[in-house]
Amino acid sequence: MATHRPKTQTKSERRHPKTYPASPASLEWPISSLSRSTRRGQLGELIMSEKEAILSDVMARPKSKNSAAKRIQRRMQKAPADTVFYAGQFLDLDTRTAVDQALSRLVRAGALRRLARGLYHRPRRHAALGEITPSVEAVAKALAGRDRVRLQPFGGYAANLLRLSEQVPARVVFLTDGKPRKVRFGRQVIELRRASPRMMAAAGRMTGLVIAGLRFIGKANISLERVAHLRKLLSPRDRRRLIEDILLAPAWMHPHLRSIANEDKAL
Repeated sequence: MATHRPKTQTKSERRHPKTYPASPASLEWPISSLSRSTRRGQLGELIMSEKEAILSDVMARPKSKNSAAKRIQRRMQKAPADTVFYAGQFLDLDTRTAVDQALSRLVRAGALRRLARGLYHRPRRHAALGEITPSVEAVAKALAGRDRVRLQPFGGYAANLLRLSEQVPARVVFLTDGKPRKVRFGRQVIELRRASPRMMAAAGRMTGLVIAGLRFIGKANISLERVAHLRKLLSPRDRRRLIEDILLAPAWMHPHLRSIANEDKAL
């Protein structure tokens, strides 16, 4: 019978024996003794179970009472009834996507009306007139805020605002330093016309409105009565500003502006 002889060590192995340091306890994994395929399967199950636990935890959480739609609706209710809104006014409440989705939900629920692209208002009804659309001024204010542009009433609309003309224009025109376009809402049309920097220099001030109104009625139709009317309509501050801005008006208008400001009562 053959006997098993232990392997003889060489002289070098006897001089430098091999040592194997033990693994620290912190590095020992419970799956280290399993085969590679088994370890892969258990790891997948572990990851999936963790994902399912996180998902079930999220689904189990109660929905916040302060949802974007409710917060937007509360803010709208605090605003004047004629206010026109746009999404940018609510970005401090949530993300743009959440705000857009909330506005769409409010429209579907009937709490809001989509007035034009990106513009919204709360529906109002009159017993005799039916649904009331917002005013031109409210829509223009929302357009200026949404697009970050300046708007200046022009033509017959400016004259009508100053009560220099009783004619109500079929199309409301604003000068703008933004893109020219037309905005339709209900039966009304607002036309935005691109204007030169000089024409827009007094935009948003009473000076710009007065210049636009006088330009519409024309030099031949500026009477003592109309000058007296504007002098009474404008505040002392607005009248002083007319003189400060006088170079923004055409030369033929200067004597009339001075008279409105009460610097020269004669035409």
